[in-house]
Amino acid sequence: MIQFKPLPYLLAGVSLLALPMAQAEELPEAIKAVEARGAEVVGSFAAPGGLKGYAARYNGQGMALYLTPDGEHVLIGSLLDAKGEDLTRAHLEKLVYEPLGKEMWTRMENSTWIADGNADAPRVIYMFSDPNCPYCNMFWKQARPWVESGKVQLRHIMVGMLRADSAGKSAALLSARDPQAALNEHEAAGKASKLKPLEKIPTALEKQLTDNLMLMSELGAQATPAIFYLDDNGRLQQHQGAPRPDALDTIMGPR
Repeated sequence: MIQFKPLPYLLAGVSLLALPMAQAEELPEAIKAVEARGAEVVGSFAAPGGLKGYAARYNGQGMALYLTPDGEHVLIGSLLDAKGEDLTRAHLEKLVYEPLGKEMWTRMENSTWIADGNADAPRVIYMFSDPNCPYCNMFWKQARPWVESGKVQLRHIMVGMLRADSAGKSAALLSARDPQAALNEHEAAGKASKLKPLEKIPTALEKQLTDNLMLMSELGAQATPAIFYLDDNGRLQQHQGAPRPDALDTIMGPR
C-alpha cells in the first residue's frame, strides 16, 4: 500500500545545494511535472507492483515518488508491504540523507570555528555557540572530561544572536591571539567572564559571523547550542540544547 505523508517531512529547515541525479535516461513527463513544482530528483530505484521509484529532495527533505506502470501517474509517499514494513526509507537513506549528511558536514568543516581540544581527537563535534548562551557554557563544562582526555575536539561555530553584544563578543574570540585559550577562559569564567566585545567588527569577521548564522539556519537549528555529530554508523545527528546526562555518552562517545 502507499502511505501518504504531508510534505515536506524530515529535516525541516535544511536547504542545501541540489545533488545531481546519476541517471542517463530521460525522466518521464509525470516525474518532470513533480520537478516543476520544486522537487529535485536525485536517483531512482526498483519498486514492487510494477512501480518505479524515484528519490527526490523537496525543500531539503527526502521524498519518494512512485511512477505507475502506465507512466502517466505519480504517487508520493511511503510504500508499505503486507506486513506494514516501510520499503521506502532505506532508499531515501541511501540516495538522499547519506549524501545530504556528508554535504552538511563539509559545510561545517568549511565554516569559521574555534577548536577546543586536540586536533587528532578521534571524535569531532560541531556546535553553534553564542558567547552569551548559558546552555553553551553548560555543554562546554559537560564536555571537559572528553576534551581534556583527548577523545573529543569541540568545534565552536561562533554566532551572534542572543544579545546586542553577542556578535562583538564572538568577533573578539575569533580575532584573539589564541582563540582557543580565549574561548576556554571565557567559558571557564561563566557569568564572571570579562570578555569585551569588539566595538567595530572588521568586515571580514562580520561576513564570517553572518555566514555562520545563515548556515545554522539552513541546517534547521534555531537556538544555541546546536550540536552536530556523527553516530557509530557515520550518520549525521543533531542535538538541540545542552544534553541531558544520559545523552552525553551517545554524543561524546565512551569516556
